[in-house]
Amino acid sequence: MQPNLKPLKRVPLHPKNGMGIDAPMALIEQIPERPEPLMELANSHVISAGQFDRQSTVQLCRLAAHYETTPVQTQVPLTGKILITFFSEPSTRTRLSFESAWHRLGGDVMPITDVNSTGIAKGESHADVAEMFNHYGDVIVMRNSSKKAIYEMLEALQIPIVNAGNGVDEHPTQALADIYTILKWRPSLVKPNLKPEERVRIGIIGVPARMRTVRSLLLFLSMFDTSISEVVILTDDADPFSPGQKEELESAGLNVRVEADLDKELPNLDVVYINSIAWVGDSFERLGEKLQLSKQSPLKPGSIVMHPLARGPELDTSLDFTHHNWYFAQARGAVFMRMALLTCLVRPIRCQDGQFQESF
Repeated sequence: MQPNLKPLKRVPLHPKNGMGIDAPMALIEQIPERPEPLMELANSHVISAGQFDRQSTVQLCRLAAHYETTPVQTQVPLTGKILITFFSEPSTRTRLSFESAWHRLGGDVMPITDVNSTGIAKGESHADVAEMFNHYGDVIVMRNSSKKAIYEMLEALQIPIVNAGNGVDEHPTQALADIYTILKWRPSLVKPNLKPEERVRIGIIGVPARMRTVRSLLLFLSMFDTSISEVVILTDDADPFSPGQKEELESAGLNVRVEADLDKELPNLDVVYINSIAWVGDSFERLGEKLQLSKQSPLKPGSIVMHPLARGPELDTSLDFTHHNWYFAQARGAVFMRMALLTCLVRPIRCQDGQFQESF
């Protein structure tokens, strides 16, 4: 028997929720091109958000916006290059967006999604696996539920490695995609000295000590302290920071406050970032599930909601067809941000005849 199917619903790409080309075009117009910060990324490992500064982050966002507004590439700079994706922890968006980014740039991908298919299952060390990767690929993207595995790879690597999530430690490229989303929504935030009334208030629903996406995002937000009036950490955890974490952010100029009453804070937040997943060993746990968002939440008009996904009950699907929904645009933009980063790692921005040129 045929199922009772509803008519197809066409979902438009709305510039107002970051899914059209208007938002990245507006961002490009706000950022003067400066290739110098991107030149420094060539042949670099990407392990932590702390490796970046404001200028390199802004220029990466500009390059990502270029890719997003030019979906059909006239040149494919990574033709003949090979990406190794080494994911021993489940992933949908991160792995596929990295592989999509590499393919769009003309390269080939060798995916490893089961550690039991590698020599590690026989007791081989990460350092020895890294020695082999040096000969087989040009860049490695690695996700592992252990914080230390990526550092063990570094001991022997001669090609760049990108951290796609290491335990509860960091997820720097997710945070780059998050910053790209925020700057597309409000391009004026790239300006170095905003007036107090032009700055935004950002709420983060999560536990910074135990959520790698939140940890990396906070490090990036600290680079934009003159654009942010306050970051409110919304959590029911009594001790949400790791030792020295809050002090580090405040010393960088970020104004950080911790609150437990979500509905009280929502009407005053311009950006709401929500996550519930924290990795523990080879599994995960959900934190703060009582702090939930839905269409009925008292969100500020014009505010945006972000989520690294995958979501649980903390983010209700009733928000999907509202203008608050920027989490799908956030996932879409991750492809273009990773295209920008990978281009800089492998085909650096360079100076030709005294003029800086992008190597597209």
